[in-house]
Amino acid sequence: MSRGILTINAGSSSIKFALFPLEHPISPKAEVSGQIDGIGTDATKMVAKNQAGERIADQMLAGEKVSHAQAFDALLKWFTASHADWEIVAVGHRVVHGGDLYSQPTIIDSQVLEHLNSFVPLAPLHQPHNVAGIRALQALLPKVPQVACFDTAFHRSQPAVAQMFGLPRWVTAEGVKRYGFHGLSYEYIARALPQYSSRAEGRVVVAHLGNGASMAAMVGRKCLGTTLGFSTIDGLMMGTRTGSLDPGVMLYLMEQKGMDAKALTSLLYKESGLLGVSGISQDMRTLLASDAPEAKEAVDLFCYRIARELGSLAAAAGGLDALVFTGGIGERAAPVREKVTAMAAWMGIEIDPATNTDHARRIDTAASRVAVAVVPTNEERMIARYTAGTLGL
Repeated sequence: MSRGILTINAGSSSIKFALFPLEHPISPKAEVSGQIDGIGTDATKMVAKNQAGERIADQMLAGEKVSHAQAFDALLKWFTASHADWEIVAVGHRVVHGGDLYSQPTIIDSQVLEHLNSFVPLAPLHQPHNVAGIRALQALLPKVPQVACFDTAFHRSQPAVAQMFGLPRWVTAEGVKRYGFHGLSYEYIARALPQYSSRAEGRVVVAHLGNGASMAAMVGRKCLGTTLGFSTIDGLMMGTRTGSLDPGVMLYLMEQKGMDAKALTSLLYKESGLLGVSGISQDMRTLLASDAPEAKEAVDLFCYRIARELGSLAAAAGGLDALVFTGGIGERAAPVREKVTAMAAWMGIEIDPATNTDHARRIDTAASRVAVAVVPTNEERMIARYTAGTLGL
């Protein structure tokens, strides 16, 4: 009987899952990985692939408006039937918010679950679904230990001043501060970076670029600053999210356009970013292939914001020894890396066009004063590592 760790990333309408063999170190490739999409709709679909990347499941789930609990039940029934020789010995959950209480992965018990539920007001679009996933798996696998792995934890090493807003202390006391997110990705990169650069312990800025995007400055592979703050719409412009926005814009929209919290939430999270600026798509591949001036403008704004934040984070780190690109766009969009590094040439960054086009792991030239790496992230493997380590498996 093979033993494995199941990793779960539960969203509002989807569940990403992966099963990693329990071995040391945890394999970079999952035995099984996949996603269930369309939860809460009339068309809920599960797709799964094996370690070789071959599709081994592609099926619609029975029922109308399938719930998270029903989706998890279907997933475990499929897994039991297709992998009868495997035993799930632990479950690791991606949890967006750990608040002030959690800076390390934590075994989930009733008190921890109560705390996680109390953080829902801090991340109302993500935390409820993370908690729902935990509750569903507890019911389905009551004897299997579960571990919460927090997206905010990596950033708890930021100096106190880097976590503050210029707000009255009573607001800060309510938990309104700069938490930062994408921490599982940054932790993975921090651990992997020595394989790619001798400057891993120095002043490093990592750009996690995808549909959700952020950047973080590290020294000694510990976070000193990050672009995401209290929410997941701060900092960089993203696929459909605004990024940093003058609060006066929201006041204007409320006062002059009569927009309420619900309308503003939709605007800031779902209608803006690359999609809103281009009016075409949130997909960087589509925009890079388009001749439309609006597409070019969206790409240019995306890259401009990255270059600006790079200067800000280098200041927080006291300089720059290495720049790392990761995430779907960071790993695969050579034109984005080219534009960003060209705007940052004043920092001594120089990349080689050929290695950049080839998506090589190192793309800086010999003359570059800054190492530039392209490092694939693996948040699921990080969750599996954390889970095994926390449980002593």
